Amino acid sequence: MKEAASPDSTAFDPVRLIEDHQAGVWRYLRALGCEANLAEDLTQETFLAVLQRPFEDYNPAATGAYLRRTAYNAFISFQRRAKKITTVENVEELNQTWEHWAGKDNGEDLLDALRRCLTVLSDRATRALELRFRDRASRETIAAELGMSEHGAKNLMQRAKKKLRECVEGKLK
Repeated sequence: MKEAASPDSTAFDPVRLIEDHQAGVWRYLRALGCEANLAEDLTQETFLAVLQRPFEDYNPAATGAYLRRTAYNAFISFQRRAKKITTVENVEELNQTWEHWAGKDNGEDLLDALRRCLTVLSDRATRALELRFRDRASRETIAAELGMSEHGAKNLMQRAKKKLRECVEGKLK
């Protein structure tokens, strides 16, 4: 009687690849300027493209870099098809910013640092940033909700972003 072959624990596992890197690819695409729905679509396209050809999972950092490059190319292709070529130059700058801030991981350390740093902001500053970046509210709307002038809202958000940037940089060092 022939023994059944035991599964190779080092064999490539596409499900594990997606579980380990999906969030990071999506965050990367969002950082490049993709709307949430487009980032979801391009994340799927990235994994489909990678899984349709031979792939060797050397280590998490190399795999993440390869997936980000594939996602980057998918985004540039989308931009060109949509005739938004003027924004392609900005994408390379955003890519370099991602590399600087997130490094070789999926942005987990950066996200953790940002979450911790958000706790140092005042409730008012946090609310202003939520309105601006989560809800896409105008400065006028933010000012009205917080009971301040538009100029005051602008200054509040600038100070809050500066404080967050300094805090995150400190936590990542």
